[in-house]
Amino acid sequence: MKQLAALMVVLAPLSAQADGLAAWDRIYAVASHPRCTNCHVGDSGRPAWDGLGYGAARPHGMNIVAGESRIGAETIPCRVCHIGAAGPNAVPHAAPQIDEAWRLPPVELAWRGKSSGDVCGQLRNPDANDGFDLAGLVEHVQQSAFVRYGFNPGAGRVPAPGSVDDLARDLQLWAAAGSPCVGD
Repeated sequence: MKQLAALMVVLAPLSAQADGLAAWDRIYAVASHPRCTNCHVGDSGRPAWDGLGYGAARPHGMNIVAGESRIGAETIPCRVCHIGAAGPNAVPHAAPQIDEAWRLPPVELAWRGKSSGDVCGQLRNPDANDGFDLAGLVEHVQQSAFVRYGFNPGAGRVPAPGSVDDLARDLQLWAAAGSPCVGD
């Protein structure tokens, strides 16, 4: 009986880490999905239209460059086409609507073209993820109109896999396991 208890003590952290890594795989499936990476582009400021049913992979139309402002003030502001008000997004390929001002994520939240390990290390580090601790990431996921839109972009648009609740739950599992990354 003592051997079984000792074995369980040894295996529990391994199981928690395995659960955390499985949760991370699901998190990365969202973070690496085109619905997310088309805007999480980093300092290029060039959003994309890749993998979402708009034809060949290419930069966002109209030669959009969000620049340092992250709202396109240097070229064409996001709000020219994207509507900053709640709406059903029921008409395929019509101007998308959310109840928030459209902008690209901060430069430090670039995910486009990054590996699972790169994004994992970034998200668990508040210095590299716009200042979020893991509880703050969960809260952001649950409250952000942009995140909600990613999972429910409307008619004719490809959503990110899963749901807001799934992502929040996976972030909590990943955090509880010590936010492991492959190769730790």
